[in-house]
Amino acid sequence: MANIIVEAVKYLIILCFAFYTYECFVVLRGTVSAKKKNRIFIRQRVFMFVIHFGAFLALYVTTEEISILFFYLFQVVFFSILLTCYQLFYENCSMLLVNNMCMLLSIGFIMLTRLSFQRAVKQYIIALITAGLTLFIPLVVQKMTWLKKFGWVFALFGICALLVVTVFGSTTYGAKISISIAGFSVQPSEFVKILFVFFTACMLWQSTDFLRVAITTSIAAAHVLILVASKDLGGALIFFITYLIMLYVATRKLFYLTAGLLSGCVAAIAAYRLFSHIRVRVLAWSDPLSVIDNEGYQISQSLFAIGTGGWFGMGLNQGTPNRIPIVEQDFIFSAISEEMGGVFALCLIMVCVSCFLMFLNIAMQMRDQFYKLAALGLGILYGFQIFLTVGGAIKMIPSTGVTLPLVSYGGSSLLSTMILFAVIQGFYMLKQKEGDLNGAKGNGREYFSQEESFREK
Repeated sequence: MANIIVEAVKYLIILCFAFYTYECFVVLRGTVSAKKKNRIFIRQRVFMFVIHFGAFLALYVTTEEISILFFYLFQVVFFSILLTCYQLFYENCSMLLVNNMCMLLSIGFIMLTRLSFQRAVKQYIIALITAGLTLFIPLVVQKMTWLKKFGWVFALFGICALLVVTVFGSTTYGAKISISIAGFSVQPSEFVKILFVFFTACMLWQSTDFLRVAITTSIAAAHVLILVASKDLGGALIFFITYLIMLYVATRKLFYLTAGLLSGCVAAIAAYRLFSHIRVRVLAWSDPLSVIDNEGYQISQSLFAIGTGGWFGMGLNQGTPNRIPIVEQDFIFSAISEEMGGVFALCLIMVCVSCFLMFLNIAMQMRDQFYKLAALGLGILYGFQIFLTVGGAIKMIPSTGVTLPLVSYGGSSLLSTMILFAVIQGFYMLKQKEGDLNGAKGNGREYFSQEESFREK
């Protein structure tokens, strides 16, 4: 009986997630009315709760652990309160981003419960606390119009935080990325990257003359070099690409982009020669089966899991994702592909893409250059991290040790991503308040449609 339930649930959640994903992109169309969008958002929530219920039903019937049922009920309460709070307190918020955030969190809870119940509970507690803290950020962002004046403060705080990790941090898999505070492991670079975006936006929003660009590039290079010294090359790559794209958008000079890409290639070659763990990752990426007993074991198991799952997956608790080292963090996408299927995994990517497009949409619609650059930078942070995580899991690129935002296990990653989403919500509502949305729709310049208010006034 349990196998029948697991098999039925597998196809149910795939079908629901496919409809959910499709409607993420329907919302971005400019021809969709407010009433239709309202119905879409409600249907998306229904799909999310059906997926959530079906997945935990499958987990319960295969384990018969009563604690899973109580954990499921706590999550239902959490999502219900979070969705209601955004609906009541922020009438002009982007409900697409709220729904997607909750959907990604629910997928993370499902897979972490499958992989490690204790870690899933810890992730839930962190999400609960973080949701309470970040619920006020959109309001703060709208009020703090003076953020653009504190560029040097952002830079100083960020560099100091990274230096503390370099000197006092603990080494994990060859890199110093975290420090222990009161018994908790914290990864400061996850929060510094948000400050880094604000610093870059502060420096480039008014002037892009050569001296200003040179100073900003020097400070940005200091961030990257400190991360390189800590051997956190995945983080350094995210900082580098984010700054390069923000610089190009601010200046519109192809020379800066070309010079940055060339310097990045030189730096990659130097990192390969200087750091042994980088050579190990490149070797594992180039031919994992030839070194499957050692360096290539992790990526080989990831590919086996993805291949075993096929299009429709093996069903929750029917696969062997725990064979992949660090599966809860770096390779959770592989575990999702194995047990929930390739179709589900592709839909997951597309939901992340819809968030990324919404970030870019908000950036394009902002009139103030500071907010435009900040929204763009946060979007690049999010989108490039998705690329690194999925690309490493499917062997498109060497593994960088980057987590899948809102899905992978990790308190610092979860907290920083929810802060990022809250800041973007603040930008969105600030744009709504400015009244530029209707004007932008009238002049025919927007590439994607902005969401209208979830509640009709």
